[in-house]
Amino acid sequence: MRLSRIESLAAAAVLEDCSDELDVLGLTVALRADKQRGPARAKSISQQVLKLSSELEEKQSFSSLLAVLEEVKQEREAEEMKRQAKAELRQRITTLQRQQAEVQQRISTLKERSVLAEKLQEQLDDQKNRKAVKKILEEKRMALQLEQVLSNNRKAEKQLEDQREMVQIQLTEEREVHEKSVKFLQNRQEELQLLQQQWQRRTVQMLQEKKLEVATVCCKRTLNLDKLSEMRRKIREMERVVMEDREEQEKLRQQQREARAATKVQEWWRGCMARRGLGSFKKADDKKGEKKKRKKKKEVMKKK
Repeated sequence: MRLSRIESLAAAAVLEDCSDELDVLGLTVALRADKQRGPARAKSISQQVLKLSSELEEKQSFSSLLAVLEEVKQEREAEEMKRQAKAELRQRITTLQRQQAEVQQRISTLKERSVLAEKLQEQLDDQKNRKAVKKILEEKRMALQLEQVLSNNRKAEKQLEDQREMVQIQLTEEREVHEKSVKFLQNRQEELQLLQQQWQRRTVQMLQEKKLEVATVCCKRTLNLDKLSEMRRKIREMERVVMEDREEQEKLRQQQREARAATKVQEWWRGCMARRGLGSFKKADDKKGEKKKRKKKKEVMKKK
């Protein structure tokens, strides 16, 4: 990519002005990033800036900057590859160490198991010896137990024979008792059957008597119901008559109250008319007044 003459000169001037500041900044950044390569990187930055400014003045292009960027990119890729290789080596080392620890652990477990196997073998041998001794002792004990069992069986047989005799005696006694109880129960059954027949007869008689009593009670109940219905009818008629009488008395009382109220109103009205001289009461007063006026006129005429 090429620039015009004016643009290239302006860019070269700016780069020359900023070269010192870029050196200082590149030095500080490089020192922070890598203390050993700090001065070398700072010099390379200043050289690249001078080279770029001279290229802009002469050729009006910045192909060197692109080449530098490509180199930087390649260096970063190489560093990244180295880092990945180191990480893989570390991972392999850790895996190998882990495998070695597992192998050592397995070896230790195998050793422990071999020791345990030896101990278990010893224990098996001891147990076999003990079993043999136990077997002999058990055989002796079984022989003694057989003798004891045989003696116990003989004693038990004698006891069973004695018990069998006792049981036979008890059976004979129980048979006699059973025969007596059967005879007693048969006699008792016959008596109970006779009592049952008597009670059945009595129950039949009692049922007949109760049926008669129920029939009489039903007849009395029907008669009482008829009487009760008649009494209710009479009571309704009496209540109706009483209610009619009460209504008539209430009407008479109402008429009497109205008549009294009317007379009182009339008396009050006549008193008011008489006091104020209204209506028929006014005419009588007017006649009296005219007569008085005439008498006064006659007296006045006589005096003249």
